[in-house]
Amino acid sequence: MKIIHCADLHLDSKMESNLASGDARLRRDELLDTFGRMVTYAAENAVRAIIIAGDLFDKQHIRKTARMRVLEEIELHPLIDFIYLKGNHDYSDFLDGVETMPENLKLFSDSEWTSYTYDDVVITGREITEDNVKTISTNLILDSAMCNIVVLHGQESEYEGKDKTPVVTLPDFRDKYIDYMALGHIHYYKLDKLDDRGVWCYSGTLEGRGFDECGAKGFVLLNIEDKRVIPTFVPFAKRLLHEVEVELGSEDQDMPAIMGRISSAVEGIPEKDLVKVVLTGRIPMNTDIDLPRIRRSFDENFFFFKVQDRTRTLINYESFANDRSLKGAFVRLVRDKDIPEKEKEKIIEIGMKALMGEEL
Repeated sequence: MKIIHCADLHLDSKMESNLASGDARLRRDELLDTFGRMVTYAAENAVRAIIIAGDLFDKQHIRKTARMRVLEEIELHPLIDFIYLKGNHDYSDFLDGVETMPENLKLFSDSEWTSYTYDDVVITGREITEDNVKTISTNLILDSAMCNIVVLHGQESEYEGKDKTPVVTLPDFRDKYIDYMALGHIHYYKLDKLDDRGVWCYSGTLEGRGFDECGAKGFVLLNIEDKRVIPTFVPFAKRLLHEVEVELGSEDQDMPAIMGRISSAVEGIPEKDLVKVVLTGRIPMNTDIDLPRIRRSFDENFFFFKVQDRTRTLINYESFANDRSLKGAFVRLVRDKDIPEKEKEKIIEIGMKALMGEEL
């Protein structure tokens, strides 16, 4: 038997944090397309059920076309059960206004544990709320003779959380005959041991939406043989996000050298992907980084490109020790101040640029 575990799809996200409106609309539609491709993959590979472990949609904004696209995929694949547990971003019910719910769409609630059985495999889930989070594990009763998959949405932790984030307190679920805990909430793939019998796993999101979601994205394919769950992460995103750190040094004194370093760093990244370059390191005081020029040079190479300057100024205090100019006096004055070195560097950088402007 094969089952897909996915989560945190955040369909219909506005996608406007980095992208212009046209590209944001395209990415919003691509998220829906990737969901559709995953369902097609499931149909072609005889997957019996797709577990959606929370955050199918993103907050309250859901376009009618997005709701209908998801329902359409479910209805067009009656041989696949879609087992959906709401997450903390699923504020709106995408079934509002639907007169007849598809028979192959299975839901959970927050009031009690609900189970769906497929031969010797049982999929059990419950929504975590502020009211039940402290007691949710106490009435979870599983049959040790079955292969048990438990579905939850929350932050895994070894101890009880104190904020409003839904928490899955791992010790509470140990020794309960769980073979695989399908989790949602964390946007990257993560798998670890739960106890001597089972594992817990975050599938991550299907598509990265921002540069805090870099790297491979996809779903987990569960192959279940003789009550044994074998999970495999399947990379599936249409586009990846890359944050590339480019460290500059004293030798990088002009734009051609800096551009060359960036070119080497992003070499091999596919044109269809989204790239953020972060410039770091310590550079000479007279080096000016032309960020607009960098953006213009690389913008057409990728679906999206941005650059951020986090470099620090390289200051040789000794070179100003005997300098009788205003610049030398200024550097010595700042040098002797009891302030953090990073702050000194910034003050000197700004001051020197102002002084050089005066001399001109």
